[in-house]
Amino acid sequence: MNIGDPWPDLDEAEVRVLAMQRKLHHWAKTDPGRRFDDLHNLVYDPSFLVVAWERVRGNKGARTAGVDGIAPRSVGFGAGELLSGLRAQLKAGQFVPQRVREKAIPKASGKVRRLGIPTTADRVVQAVLKLVLEPIFEADFQPCSYGFRPRRRAQDAIAEIHYLASPTRNYEWVFEADIAACFDEIDHTALMARVRGRISDKRVLGWVAAFLRAGILSEEGLNRETTTGTPQGGILSPLLANIALSVLDEHFAHKWKSLGPDWTRAKHRRAGGAVMKLVRYADDFVVLLAGQRADADALWDEVAAVLAPMGLRLSVEKSGVCHIDEGFDFLGWHIQRRAWRGRTGKRAVYTYPSKKALASIVDKVRTLTRRAKHRTLADLLRRLNPVLRGWCNYFHHGVSSRTFSYVDHFVFWRIVGWLRKRHVGLNMHTLVRRFLPGWQIRAGKIELFRPRAVAIVRYRYRGSKIPNPWSIPPRIAPPVA
Repeated sequence: MNIGDPWPDLDEAEVRVLAMQRKLHHWAKTDPGRRFDDLHNLVYDPSFLVVAWERVRGNKGARTAGVDGIAPRSVGFGAGELLSGLRAQLKAGQFVPQRVREKAIPKASGKVRRLGIPTTADRVVQAVLKLVLEPIFEADFQPCSYGFRPRRRAQDAIAEIHYLASPTRNYEWVFEADIAACFDEIDHTALMARVRGRISDKRVLGWVAAFLRAGILSEEGLNRETTTGTPQGGILSPLLANIALSVLDEHFAHKWKSLGPDWTRAKHRRAGGAVMKLVRYADDFVVLLAGQRADADALWDEVAAVLAPMGLRLSVEKSGVCHIDEGFDFLGWHIQRRAWRGRTGKRAVYTYPSKKALASIVDKVRTLTRRAKHRTLADLLRRLNPVLRGWCNYFHHGVSSRTFSYVDHFVFWRIVGWLRKRHVGLNMHTLVRRFLPGWQIRAGKIELFRPRAVAIVRYRYRGSKIPNPWSIPPRIAPPVA
């Protein structure tokens, strides 16, 4: 990135930012009651701005513009001027975020997800705030939370459920829940109160609050105020949502710790008491419970009471109680305990791609292989292969071989059907000779990705030992009181 002399090189900036983040995380970890002041100078620090710009520019949404009409990818050599202007505004306390541009994305349920697309300048400032705030709040987040956190992924959440629901641990009852319109209904006052628990810098708090109430420009061109929620699509929104939802994590962590050490918890279970563990990925979560059905049913009121102060509520349609033997869907997986194949009288927990996930990939393949979609077979394979590879990479840690074989068969014959429609005058023998040599689909050097060839590998359960990018204690002097 070439943005002029006063600005550090990207590699140098990343080293400086990582060193400062490690310090912030170390201080937050060693002093849980510490409130951080004088953070605003980091927000307009050149190194932080350079790293933030690189992340904004390399983001998936960098081709999309906000209300300013400027997409980050189109800025080019104007980056230096953009960052210089932002730095001057932030330093002088004159920065004011603009409204986000609303974009409605259809959901599989028939409803729409409303995304808020900030301007390029606002994205950079949000990215800087995330660089500064994330290491601090990561010191407080519980291990049961996996969504929108560094080095954590959906597979970790599934692996923990698999671990807890196994017959040796016997967490049989599942309270599966979803928070209704989580990003739209978070109470600003309650959220800012939690942010103030760690941050006392008034300028940083002011910038966070300004982004929360920046407002929305709807697709119809109407201005709408934001009195609650944090718009989906903002770089800072996932972190703020995790700060709000950590009330749930802390509630169940406190219940777990109050039972005492392992032997006390085991004694409590033998006496008929309930023991429960939370596994959360963003606003989707499950509570696995060793106890009775009545204990799981009681969680409706308990969880609702925990979420109410944050302005949140459970989705009645997407929440419910079930037994692990019945099975349930979570993060695209179907999780169920059933008879262990090849082991008479034994049971095991199986994780499969859910029917909804299978229907999703089939619909994508069907859409991509429509007759008028692509001019050549090479064009089709360039679009289709990344979709198949990404889907299989997500599900190759489960019991997915049969599903992969089904998808492979479906994809193969959809492409054969596409070729027959594109070359109406050719009989099947000629079609195979020209386009399917050895019954393999390829166009030049581009070959069809075959799901059936993907190896199934069990995901290693990492428990509470997942490292974060700042977990190595820096060699620094203790903070001055």
